[in-house]
Amino acid sequence: MFNNLIESSSHTKEYKRRGSFLLFTGATYLVLFVVTGVVSIYAYDAHLEQQITEEVIDWVPQPPVAAVPEVARNAPPRSANTTASTVRATRTELIDSTSNPLNPPPHPGAIASTVPPAPRGAVIGTQNLDPIGPPAGTHGSNGTGNGTVAIDMADPPPALPAPTPKPSVPSVLRVSRVLNSQALLLPKPNYPPLARNIRLEGSVIVQVLIDESGKVISAKVTSGHPLFVAEAQRAAMQARFSPTLISDQPVKVSGVITYQFKLSN
Repeated sequence: MFNNLIESSSHTKEYKRRGSFLLFTGATYLVLFVVTGVVSIYAYDAHLEQQITEEVIDWVPQPPVAAVPEVARNAPPRSANTTASTVRATRTELIDSTSNPLNPPPHPGAIASTVPPAPRGAVIGTQNLDPIGPPAGTHGSNGTGNGTVAIDMADPPPALPAPTPKPSVPSVLRVSRVLNSQALLLPKPNYPPLARNIRLEGSVIVQVLIDESGKVISAKVTSGHPLFVAEAQRAAMQARFSPTLISDQPVKVSGVITYQFKLSN
């Protein structure tokens, strides 16, 4: 019986020790879980605050762009007196400059206006006048700068003379006359032996093409006996002419050369 009592008390201590360990372990895990939850909440709140800040920065309203005032094309006429006309430019009509991109002309046309563009501060007057500034290189009170210069726009500027059109230069000048007399060198063709034996005579016309330097570059017989063709073409290719100029520019010439094949007695 005593053995059972001793054994029972030892089991009780063991159970208490195990229960204390489990209680401590559970409390430790509970504290860690609570701390982790609190930290995650704070981290999530910080992230949300950063997102809200970025949203606010992205949607900052932009300041409105100030509208550029449009310059009036035809300014309202202002009264011009004697004092103002000496220090301000005067125009018979106030017209803005055509190079102003903010004020294009309402009615553009092909003919320029006879009234020059009005500078800043110009007034309506009977003449187109501009104030004269002080001479270049002078300073001080010697130059008043209140003089005026009159611009006479009644007569338009003289038109420039139209350029004289250059005559068109043909690539090949075709000549209808015989070119024998124009040749600088005109060799005589050899008399073919067969034509001499049969005492054949006649004339041959050769169509030639002369280049810019006066050299024959092409020769073709257009009429004549076939026995004279080869010698006539050979002689024509050896001919030389002076260069032909049109408006001081050398050109090619197309013409004819005639050869007379005649036996001497």
